[in-house]
Amino acid sequence: MSLHENLLGGPAPTLLPDDPEPRDLLAQGTAPADVAAKYPTSSLAWAQLADDAFDGGRTVESYAYARTGYHRGLDSLRRAGWKGHGPVPWEHEPNRGFLRALHALARAAQAIGEDAEYERCTTFLRDSSELAAETLG
Repeated sequence: MSLHENLLGGPAPTLLPDDPEPRDLLAQGTAPADVAAKYPTSSLAWAQLADDAFDGGRTVESYAYARTGYHRGLDSLRRAGWKGHGPVPWEHEPNRGFLRALHALARAAQAIGEDAEYERCTTFLRDSSELAAETLG
């Protein structure tokens, strides 16, 4: 039996491969725009850009950054074997960039009145990881 086998019959959790360089650069205080430019596939860098823009009152900019991080994350999930549904655990740190971008996209969508997208992203986040939804909410 696999360590990550889902005994309820659903898909196994998707665990993205670790990419510590962007995370380390952000932790060292490197500007998120510089990290995104060096590592454009890093959902974490785009999520940080989205958070910073939102905190600065730049909601549309936040939406654009979050959407980029979300789509980069979907690409990564698919490369890791994700089939469009199933758990993406918050507990696995490499998944957090995608989950943060998804949360940021929901937040910005709500702020600009994109209610259907807000609902879709909120549901997707909760379906992917209850812990992420609780932690980020």
